[in-house]
Amino acid sequence: MNKPINLMNTPLDILQKYYGHASFRGTQENIINRLIKDNAHSLVLMPTGGGKSVCYQIPALLFEGGTIVISPLIALMQDQVDALKQKNIPAAFINSTVSSEQRAKRLDSFVNGRIKLLYVTPERFRKQEFVDKIRTAKISLLAVDEAHCISEWGHDFRPDYSRIAEFRKLIGNPLTIALTATATPEVQKDIIAKLGLTKNEIKIYHEGIERPNLRLETADIYDEKETLTAIYKVLDKFNGSGIIYFSLIKKLEYYSQIIGDKGYKHGVYHGKLEARQRKQTQRDFLSGKQKLILATNAFGMGIDKPDIRFVIHAEVPSSIESYYQEIGRAGRDGKDSLCMMLYNQEDLYTQMQFIKWANPDANYYSRMYDILKSDMDKVNSMGAEYLREQMSFKDRNDFRVDTVLAMLDRYSVTEGDVENKNLKIVDALPSELDDDARLKEKLMNDNKKLLSVVNYFKSGECRRVYISDYFGFPGEPACGNCDVCN
Repeated sequence: MNKPINLMNTPLDILQKYYGHASFRGTQENIINRLIKDNAHSLVLMPTGGGKSVCYQIPALLFEGGTIVISPLIALMQDQVDALKQKNIPAAFINSTVSSEQRAKRLDSFVNGRIKLLYVTPERFRKQEFVDKIRTAKISLLAVDEAHCISEWGHDFRPDYSRIAEFRKLIGNPLTIALTATATPEVQKDIIAKLGLTKNEIKIYHEGIERPNLRLETADIYDEKETLTAIYKVLDKFNGSGIIYFSLIKKLEYYSQIIGDKGYKHGVYHGKLEARQRKQTQRDFLSGKQKLILATNAFGMGIDKPDIRFVIHAEVPSSIESYYQEIGRAGRDGKDSLCMMLYNQEDLYTQMQFIKWANPDANYYSRMYDILKSDMDKVNSMGAEYLREQMSFKDRNDFRVDTVLAMLDRYSVTEGDVENKNLKIVDALPSELDDDARLKEKLMNDNKKLLSVVNYFKSGECRRVYISDYFGFPGEPACGNCDVCN
C-alpha cells in the first residue's frame, strides 16, 4: 500500500506552498484523499480548466515512489512539465523529441527518485529498453491524462491507449487515476475496462459541465457576408483574447486575409505551419502579445490561458465532445466569456467528407499495406504522393493516405515516417484494421456524433442542458445564460 512520505505535509499544505491557492475547488480534495488515504482508483470527469492535474500532482509529491503520467501529446506534456519546474517540482518528460542521451538520463533520475513525475506518451512502452528500466522503479501512482483517448468510440482514439492495462501490469499494477474533460457513459465504461479494472474497483468523480460564466450561443449563417458580420460583432464587443476555430486550413487562410485587411491583428495556427512557427504563435498568445488566434483544432491542447473572453466556431465542429473541449478554453478565470457556434448548412458537407476520409474501409487498408510491403523503397524515395498516385487519388480533399499512415504508426505496424524517408513495416496488419464491419460501425458512430451537433443547434432546450444530457448528466436545471434561455 502507498503511504505518504511526510505526514506533516497535508494536501492543503502542498496546494498553498506550490500552487499558491488557499483552498481546493470542487471535488479536488475528495479525489486526492481517495488516492492518499484510501489507496483507491479514480476516474475524474472535470471540465477543461477545472484543475484535473492538481488531482494527481499533489499526491505525487506526497507518495514515496514516483508517478508516471501517460499523456497523448508531446506539446501538452512539455507545457505541463515546464509549469511544474517553475513551481520547483521535480518533473520531466520522455518522448521522441528528446535525445537518446537525455532520455536515458531522465529515466535514470526517475528510477533513482530524483524526479517525482515522469510524463510519457503511451507509445514509449513499445521501447523494450524503456520497459526494462521502468520496471525497476518504485511507482506509487499512474495517471492517465486525456483518458478518453482509450476508447475507440471516443473523439480522439489512440490505439496505444487501449493497452494501458498491459502497461499497468508491466509496472506492478499501481494505484491509478484516469482524467478527462469529455466522456459519454459508453466511453466511461470503455475507459474502466481498458484500464483493466471493474466498476467496483474505481470511483467516478464528475462535475458535470458546470461552467456558468460561459455564455453559449449559436447563429444561423447563410453565406460569407453573414459569417464576417457575426465575427466582427464579437471582435468589436470583446477587448480580450479570443480564438476563432476553422475546420479547413484553406478557409482559415481566406478569412485571415479578409479579417487582417479589415484591421484586426491576429495570429494563425494550423498543422501545415512549421513547428517553430506554431510554437511562436502559441507563446505570443499565452503571453498576451497576440490577442486573437485563427486556428484549426490543432490549437488548444495545453493552452492554459485564464483570460480567453470568447471562442468562435466559424465552421460546425465534428462532435459535441470536441466542441465542449474547445469552448472549455474560454473563461478559466471565472469571468464572463462567449462561446459562439456559427451554423452553416454547407459546413455539414465538409464535416461529412472529413468523416468519410478519416474512415477508410478494410480494402483500402489492405491495398496500401501491400504497396508498402512491395514498394517501400519507392515510397521513401517519392513520399506520400507516390502512395496517393498508387491508391488512385482523385479528390484533392481525400486524405485517406494520411489517415492510414497515421493509424499504421499508432498500431505499431510501421516505424519511422515518409517525410524522413525511413518508413518501414515492423508488424502485420492488425485485425482491427482488416474488419470491414467494425470499420463501418466506426464510420456510422462518427456520423452520429455530427448529427448530435446538428441537434444541439436545432434544439429548443437550454444549450447547457443538452450538453449535460449528452454526457450522461440528466436532470440539470436550465442555465439562464444561453441564447435559448435568454
